[in-house]
Amino acid sequence: MLPIIILFVVFILISVRQVGGVRFEIWQVMALGALAALLTGSISCSEAWRSIDLDVIGFLFGMFALGQALELSGYLSHLEYKIFRRAGSGRQLLLLVIFGAGFASALLMNDTIAIVGTPVMLLLAKKHDMTPKALLLALAFGVTIGSAASPIGNPQNLLIALKGGVTDPFVTFFRYLAAPTVINLFAAFFLLRFFYPDEFKSKSLTHSQEPIKDHKMSVLCRISLVVIICMVAFKIYAVGSTLDFRLTYIALFAALPVILFSRRRLEILKKTDWSTLVFFASMFILMKSVWNTGFFQGLLAETGVNIASVGAITAVSVVLSQFISNVPLAALYLPMLAHLKAEPRALMALAAASTVAGNFFILGAASNVIIIQTAEKRAGKTITFWEFLRVGAPLTLINCFVYWFFLTLL
Repeated sequence: MLPIIILFVVFILISVRQVGGVRFEIWQVMALGALAALLTGSISCSEAWRSIDLDVIGFLFGMFALGQALELSGYLSHLEYKIFRRAGSGRQLLLLVIFGAGFASALLMNDTIAIVGTPVMLLLAKKHDMTPKALLLALAFGVTIGSAASPIGNPQNLLIALKGGVTDPFVTFFRYLAAPTVINLFAAFFLLRFFYPDEFKSKSLTHSQEPIKDHKMSVLCRISLVVIICMVAFKIYAVGSTLDFRLTYIALFAALPVILFSRRRLEILKKTDWSTLVFFASMFILMKSVWNTGFFQGLLAETGVNIASVGAITAVSVVLSQFISNVPLAALYLPMLAHLKAEPRALMALAAASTVAGNFFILGAASNVIIIQTAEKRAGKTITFWEFLRVGAPLTLINCFVYWFFLTLL
């Protein structure tokens, strides 16, 4: 049971972030947790290495490199102006951030939008004299909720689409989850307005266009963005086929133009967010050691409830996703639903609940960690465990109720 104790200590440290005069960053806490699992023999070195999902690490590396190039070239600020100049007030800006992030994450995956969107939120906060926390939370909730309605919105949905036997996944996800997802995006909008009333007033905003800093690199960035769009379109076409076309390929191919042809490639690589990559590698190791205990699998087996019902799937997904992450949770649940020959509603409940579970705690979704780590590294801004929880907890309950209502009563 040592891994369970280590996981508990990691949660505590992430919530307080400081012991005495020592302040920890999230990646440091998770790295210490993984190291503790290794030193106590909870997981062997060879199994720890195998537990690291190199597809995820490769995907994040490619997107981090591209995001860095977009920022260094000034093209990211240029895009920010074009997208958000229509927001005439703080409320309109909040609405545009939440829905823009939500719809984009449904096509480009939530982690992608988290990586590219964080520096944009920091820039918007600086321009309009707003607290970055409010906009960063809007981005976090927008990408999480929006990704629920698409089979390529996040890794667990892709797993469900490929391994769950979902016929015509894009149509199925849209049919069951599109409407409740839109309602949940509005719920995030109203909750953030309630918790941050001074930030999203109706006062008018003045937008200014930032100049391109490096024209040659901006051209390479445009090429990279075209590569992403084309490869995502191909990915959508290839879903359900036997072709092994991974999301990692999209990120790595998109990063190639700026890494191969930019004279500032070393600067790009140096400024890439390596600490977040360490966080994810450490998380895979720690979660694998927790998985090996069988603790949560045993709890699930002993509940005695109908685990194929929408209500049970929702409750189990939200709770266990906080401890073993949503992708392992989906991997655990899928074989049981397949054995019970569950209907599509059950699979859609698993996709929706395991996704919006990420709105409860910071560790509930990888995109949350990406946003917070990036904001801390670039601007020294952060969202504490409790600041996230006070908005995320009620939002998660509302999200789950909305999906449950649509999947059971309509």
